[in-house]
Amino acid sequence: MKIKLSDYESGDKFDGDYSDALKELQERLARIQAKHIIHGCRSIIVLQGWDAAGKGGAIRRMVADWDPRYFQVHPIGAPTTEEKDRHFLWRFWKRLPGRRVIGIFDRSWYGRVLVERIEGYCTEAEWKRGYDEINEFESQQIDSGTNLIKLFFHTTQKTQDQRFEDRLNTPEKRWKITEEDFRNRSKREEYLAAMADMFEHTDTRWAPWKVIDGNNKKSARIAALTYVADKLEAALPEDLPDADPELVKLAEDAFGYEKKD
Repeated sequence: MKIKLSDYESGDKFDGDYSDALKELQERLARIQAKHIIHGCRSIIVLQGWDAAGKGGAIRRMVADWDPRYFQVHPIGAPTTEEKDRHFLWRFWKRLPGRRVIGIFDRSWYGRVLVERIEGYCTEAEWKRGYDEINEFESQQIDSGTNLIKLFFHTTQKTQDQRFEDRLNTPEKRWKITEEDFRNRSKREEYLAAMADMFEHTDTRWAPWKVIDGNNKKSARIAALTYVADKLEAALPEDLPDADPELVKLAEDAFGYEKKD
């Protein structure tokens, strides 16, 4: 089914107790991460979307109860001079997670077909070729056993403007807004066209997009965390291994451990 961002603009409030739902989700995600570690899995979570659409807030709540040793958050900005001298995917290959780790990308390789396309940082031939390169890159990760989850946070212009205003009016949040945000805002129609092309070419069977209606922050966070939990849970083995017999023997000798059913 073709993705249309206009279908994700209702901004419906969360129906329920947000605090309780969030706490339950975070506890669920903690159990999922434990299983992810035990089974030595690898996972990638990609978050794309508009400026001020809620990506950062969703990430903070997603990882709140996670063991920090086994997840990495990669905030992706403009490439360095060294990175510009290489294929655009090089800097992402370096950041791919190892065993037991969940890699979270706050923006990603999709910059090739969004900001780099719009701002002319690559040629038309390069960004058009980027669709196939991205699909092949993602297919390689999945074929090698890595789980891949892709989220896109959408907001209307009105919602984005309200959040920009809130940031300017809040001293602790002013650092979040830059001239680049307004440059991107002025090119919204160009970005909408690029996003439509992105969905058309990269919403694949093996790596589908999940669009999050970001017009209500609480609803968006619950929707995003629920989707991540569902996808990770479905990808992990159901069983948990028994305790290592050697560790059990050490515990028996150390303090008289007795196994409980």
